[in-house]
Amino acid sequence: MLAKLRASPPEVVVLDLALGQSDAVEVIRQLAILKYDGKVLLISGHDEGTLSEIQRIGERHGLAMLPSLHKPFRAGDLKGRLIAPPQAVVATATAQQPKRIVIDLEEAIRADWLELWYQPKIDLRSSLVCGAEALLRARHPEHGIVPPAGILPPASDPLHHLLSKFVLRRAMTDWHHFADAGLPVKLSVNMPVSVISAPDFINVIREQLSADERFPGLIIEVTEDEVVNDPTWIREVSTQLKLYNVSISIDDFGQAYSSLSRLLELPCVELKLDRSFVSSCSSDPLKHALCQTVVDLAHRVGSHVCAEGVEQPEDLRSVIEMGCDTVQGYIFAKPMPPDVFIERVKAWPSDSVQRLIQPVRETQQCEIDPAAFTFGVGIPACDCYHAHRDQLIRDGLLDESDATSTIRASIYNLRAIQ
Repeated sequence: MLAKLRASPPEVVVLDLALGQSDAVEVIRQLAILKYDGKVLLISGHDEGTLSEIQRIGERHGLAMLPSLHKPFRAGDLKGRLIAPPQAVVATATAQQPKRIVIDLEEAIRADWLELWYQPKIDLRSSLVCGAEALLRARHPEHGIVPPAGILPPASDPLHHLLSKFVLRRAMTDWHHFADAGLPVKLSVNMPVSVISAPDFINVIREQLSADERFPGLIIEVTEDEVVNDPTWIREVSTQLKLYNVSISIDDFGQAYSSLSRLLELPCVELKLDRSFVSSCSSDPLKHALCQTVVDLAHRVGSHVCAEGVEQPEDLRSVIEMGCDTVQGYIFAKPMPPDVFIERVKAWPSDSVQRLIQPVRETQQCEIDPAAFTFGVGIPACDCYHAHRDQLIRDGLLDESDATSTIRASIYNLRAIQ
């Protein structure tokens, strides 16, 4: 098969997970070696978890993976995948990556190119903006707006001390601007542990924080991988910062793969679920189970949970059902300059969350009886339903209630017909 691919590459490779003397993972590796630039569609009767993981393996190898199909399926489902427009492709091996602009941080600070943009954080109980994360940007005279990847040095670079002073000073200036416009929201800033552990950092906090009675405090976000290296020291610093109305948030939680039991050691007011786990958590049982576990543990130790990187209504509904407290992502808004932030938040609809999840809610309102449906060629859905539900429970991925909900939703979403 691979020899034929090399000689005459097709536009689409439809790939089952089990292939007799081979398997999908092996073929994916070979396709990557061949630099195959067509699309790849996975189909399988295996459990959804395995299918999702092999889908991600294909993406990591740079292949253009179409949304996978679980067997059995209808002809219309297959046709929909095969004629999917290019934007349906998750990753494209031949996509032209824009050239990354890297600028000198010291020059940017001296020339006053740096500014902070703000991405709203939404309270899932009220649907209103409850805070914002400050994100660094540079307004370069030739390259335009440069994102953090083109500005930030490594976490251990001494320049972070100078940069952090700028971030605190500018965040406080912007906060007064927001407060005067009637939006005294709590802001979050990102800093490496090397900065907040420095002997003079508390003095910097004393000098920069607002004394305005409207000031709700500040959140400093540090990444999980830095915190777990020395939780005892971070706990000490965190306790001292509380005296100045400053709290610690653990950013990108889950990315460092630290033991969940260490949650008890992390001195934080908030955990931010990493976007890699939030994305597709509505359809991936493993991601769903991990997110739910983190939410439950965080609440037990008195921390709030913010879901980062939410882009789809289905994922938004899932993080709501899990019990997340706040959410942040492109589904609501991208980072924006301070003046635009004020304009957008002042016009923020009080039913923003409900508007986004209403179509999902309507889809899931009806109680589904799996025995009343069949898949494709007449296979009773109840057989698939019970088999997959029992497998999820046996594997310890989900409890009975979550497994039932997950499989019921998947039956409905596959649009099985009577």
